[in-house]
Amino acid sequence: MKISSDAFSTGSYIPSKFTADGEKINPKLVIEGIPQNAKTLALIVDDPDAPSGTFIHWTVWNIDPAISVIGENSVPNGAVQGITSAGVSGYVPPAPPSGVHRYYFKVYALDAKLNLTSSAKISDLVLAMEGHILDKAELMGLYTR
Repeated sequence: MKISSDAFSTGSYIPSKFTADGEKINPKLVIEGIPQNAKTLALIVDDPDAPSGTFIHWTVWNIDPAISVIGENSVPNGAVQGITSAGVSGYVPPAPPSGVHRYYFKVYALDAKLNLTSSAKISDLVLAMEGHILDKAELMGLYTR
């Protein structure tokens, strides 16, 4: 499985359009090689370089595996967004306080639909995915202010 974006490649800088310094929208993401037996996909975007520990920027699950593209500034129909480290649902754009931070866009192919509400946090999502991950891919972009 592979995840990519036409906005940036792994190890390169995320354009400011997709950060707190720009339009604050999610970049387009393309997912390829999804296992045929996948029932759903889940997406986690995090920053392990945050001063207080890993910061969760976006969680989305129950993405239809037939959807191979998550459009710019959009959430796939039927998908559920969870609570981020900012305490809100939806995409929280990169806004590092200082230095270069790494932002990981991780997609998981799952063999089951997740029974979680939109009030779920990352710990709930990780627990629900346990034992259901068929494949995983990641894209890492950098950003500094």
